Amino acid sequence: MRIVFMGTPDFSVSALNALVEAGHEVAAVYSQPPRPAGRGKKERPSPVHARALELGLDVRHPLNFKSEEDRAAFAALNADIAVVVAYGLILPQEVLDAPKHGCLNIHASLLPRWRGAAPIHRAIMAGDAETGVCIMQMEAGLDTGPVLLRQATSIGAEETTGVLHDWLADMGAKLIVEALAKLPELTPEVQPEEGVTYAHKIDKAEARINWTRPAVEVDRQIRGLSPFPGAWCEAEGERVKLLSSRLAEGAGDAGQVLGGWTIACGDGAIEVTRLQRAGKTAVSAEDALRGMTLPPKIG
Repeated sequence: MRIVFMGTPDFSVSALNALVEAGHEVAAVYSQPPRPAGRGKKERPSPVHARALELGLDVRHPLNFKSEEDRAAFAALNADIAVVVAYGLILPQEVLDAPKHGCLNIHASLLPRWRGAAPIHRAIMAGDAETGVCIMQMEAGLDTGPVLLRQATSIGAEETTGVLHDWLADMGAKLIVEALAKLPELTPEVQPEEGVTYAHKIDKAEARINWTRPAVEVDRQIRGLSPFPGAWCEAEGERVKLLSSRLAEGAGDAGQVLGGWTIACGDGAIEVTRLQRAGKTAVSAEDALRGMTLPPKIG
């Protein structure tokens, strides 16, 4: 098929690779414009932009589709279908209708649960037992379109957003190739009104750990916000990002260090297994203890 691909972050790259490997013709790739990044604040292309250039594909990055010129350029591609994966722009109806078979979206949740910007983070933070990927026919609403294919996967007790992100990216890549191969025979499934939840964008204010909360909630917060933005606490005035954890035996005052990196919460305790000190690389908690002494209590 003749495809327009629209995506921006690392999550989208797997799908682009899979579509090219499957032999589809990618007429153009749309991605967010290069942004200043790094210490020098030099403009850096998005992961999708960079990969598309490696593949020799035409890359476009309009700021939006408000101009008639940008909408006409999209329509002029005469695509059979557009595949959209974490692109980062709301597409107007004129763009959604331009390809012969419309626009398909790869969404990292089991719709209608976790519509919106941060479905992987929210699934872990809410303690969901499973999540997955949906291939959705796009319409004007936020992730409201009918679902063509879905695949579920369990969420492990120590799984982080980073690990689950990579797994779902690969799953989505395989599922979109399958969807395009079976497109004429797929029956769109209208999403039910019951069970709708919204995965609001992660706010950095959510990242500080409150040790008075139950251990199960603190553990989900640490894993759900790893690697970005990273849940954090203070140990003798030093800010420390906690990147992975598990529930542990023990009890004490909230924030009390019970031994190693096992910390008491409002109910129960968690063991931090990986962390990152300010200005340093991420290491195992065991390695971190070789270069620091924890106070009796952390905040």
